[in-house]
Amino acid sequence: MWIVPEREIAGLMTRAAAFDAVEQVFAAMASGDACNFPVVREALGHEDALYGFKGGFDRAGLTLGLKAGGYWPNNLERRGLINHQSTVFLFDPDTGKPSAMVGGNLLTALRTAAASSVSIKHLARPDAKVIGMIGAGHQATFQLRAALEQRAFDKVIGWNYHPEMLPNLAQVAEEAGVPFEAVDLPGMDEADVIISITSAFSPSLMADHVSPGTHIACMGTDTRGKQEVEAALVARATVFTDEVAQSVSIGEAQHAIAEGLITQADLIQLGAVINSTHPGRTSDDQITLFDGTGVGLQDLAVAAAVVNLAVDRGVAIQVDF
Repeated sequence: MWIVPEREIAGLMTRAAAFDAVEQVFAAMASGDACNFPVVREALGHEDALYGFKGGFDRAGLTLGLKAGGYWPNNLERRGLINHQSTVFLFDPDTGKPSAMVGGNLLTALRTAAASSVSIKHLARPDAKVIGMIGAGHQATFQLRAALEQRAFDKVIGWNYHPEMLPNLAQVAEEAGVPFEAVDLPGMDEADVIISITSAFSPSLMADHVSPGTHIACMGTDTRGKQEVEAALVARATVFTDEVAQSVSIGEAQHAIAEGLITQADLIQLGAVINSTHPGRTSDDQITLFDGTGVGLQDLAVAAAVVNLAVDRGVAIQVDF
């Protein structure tokens, strides 16, 4: 079994490689070549942590495994660790034997950012110029870096529950040579693309904060009860998702469905747009929304790519398990 420690990931996985892996996984899911297993995601009742498992099998890529981990909200303040902690385990689909254990913290950030940037590539207006960020934590910086590569944005605007964290976004924008402006939530109506990446259980982005033609990537809702955007906004948009079953149960769509504003039949797999079996955006004034719940197959795809690179470069650790 190969072990790829967390410390090696930064030197192995690039944003471009993560983007390609995630885009291919979405396409495979939509064509029926890959499937995700039901998600386990629960509150531990200890350290306010959320913990769970995401797994799946990609028959095309012969990738089988799971990611175990979750969110420990006290880590950064108390221990100097990032709040998201995870590990990916891969198995040989022919024998069931474990084949790899891979540090999943940076991979999770990269694949989550890749998912939203894939949605921007396929759903945002080509002339999008202003990108809005809701959330300014650790994950948000990865989201912004990846998104800025998808369109010729000329401005970044941002809002966060804790405004003192907004310099995290300003620094990324500065590195990209794009001006940054802090705004109130109603000011998000200037954005052509909005990424929401928080761990909130009540909505911040409302329907009247969004202008016609906007693409929204909701990337923080991955647990029952979490919510980043108003259900009325979900109902107003054409909703795409990574995994319909997850969107209904743990994603942003859970609330609009519970209120009877949309049905499961209204949800469209993003992979169908990638595969050209769905047209995606059909007008410049259409609001599109990507409900990114985070699927195990994303983690497996980027982890498998990392294992191959680590073995080739001699930084993977081999153990007799």
